Amino acid sequence: MSDRCILIGAPVEAGTGRRGADMGARAFRAAGLAETLRDLGLEVREHGNLFIGPVVPKAHPNPMIGDIAEIAAWTEVIEKVAYETAAQGMPIFLGGDHSVAAGSIAGINRRAVEDGRELFVLWLDAHSDYHTLDTTESGNLHGVPAAYVTGRPGFAGYFPPLVAPVKPENVCMVGLRSVDPAERSALDGSGITVHDMRAIDENGIGRLVGSFLKEVVVRGGILHVSLDVDFLDPEIAPGVGTTVPGGATFREAHLVMEMLHDTGLVRSLDVVELNPFLDERGRTALLLVDLVASLMGRRILDRPTRSWS
Repeated sequence: MSDRCILIGAPVEAGTGRRGADMGARAFRAAGLAETLRDLGLEVREHGNLFIGPVVPKAHPNPMIGDIAEIAAWTEVIEKVAYETAAQGMPIFLGGDHSVAAGSIAGINRRAVEDGRELFVLWLDAHSDYHTLDTTESGNLHGVPAAYVTGRPGFAGYFPPLVAPVKPENVCMVGLRSVDPAERSALDGSGITVHDMRAIDENGIGRLVGSFLKEVVVRGGILHVSLDVDFLDPEIAPGVGTTVPGGATFREAHLVMEMLHDTGLVRSLDVVELNPFLDERGRTALLLVDLVASLMGRRILDRPTRSWS
C-alpha cells in the first residue's frame, strides 16, 4: 500500500438513469478527503477531474442501451490514467457511477500484468454489475463493468479491447442483495466468489472477507477495491440513486476497511455512485471519507495488527 494517494475525479453519470452522480468527486473533496489523508501522514496528489471530448453516437442491437459511445470513451480515458498512476502511487477514483470501474480495473490490471503481479478485486456492492450489453434490460451501463473486466463476451467493437481480463476466480463480491436473473445465471459457475447479505448475516463479514484476503496473500496477489455507496445500508448512506435496504452496517463497513489496511495489499480504489443531490447535508460523503481513512490506516485504538503472512 503506497504512502502517496492520487485523487482522480471521474465525473461519469451516463451509466445511470439518474442525474447527480457526476457531482460525486466534488462532494468527496468538499467532505475533506485530501485533508483527512494528509492528517494520516500520507502524501496526497490531486490529479483533478478527467474529461472526454465529443463522441459520435453508436447504436447497439439492444435497443435499451443508451450512451454506449460516451461510456466507451470514459472507459478508455480512465483505463489510461489508471495504468499510468498505478506506477506513481495509489490511485483513488472518485466517481461518478460504477461504470468507472470498467476503466479503472482494466488499467490497474494492465499495470499488474506488466509488473508480473496477479490482480484480485474486492467488489463491495448491492449489485453484481455482471450484465453484458446483450443481457441488460435497463440499458444502464453502470451494470456491466464486472462483466467487461472479467472478459465476458459481447463487448468487442463497443468497448475498448482489454489487454488482459481479470480472472473471475480472483474476484470476490460482497454485500449483494439485488441481482437480476440473467446475472445470477451467469455468476453460477463463473468462478467469482459471491457473498450476499444472507451469507454475511450467517457467517459474519469478517470471516468471509478474511478468507478471500488469505487467498490473495497465499497467491502473492495485489488488490483493487471497488466500493459502491449502495454496499452500505441506505439508513446510514442515503446519497445514492440505487438504494437497496439491508446493506452493510457502519461497523461492518469499517471492519472491512480495517482488514484491508492490515493486509497492506491494496493498490487502488474506486469510490462510486455518490449522488450529492440525494444526500442529507453531506452525510454520505462524510461517511465515505471516514471509510477511506480506515482503509488507509486510521484506527480508534492503537492495537496489534493481525499478521496476514
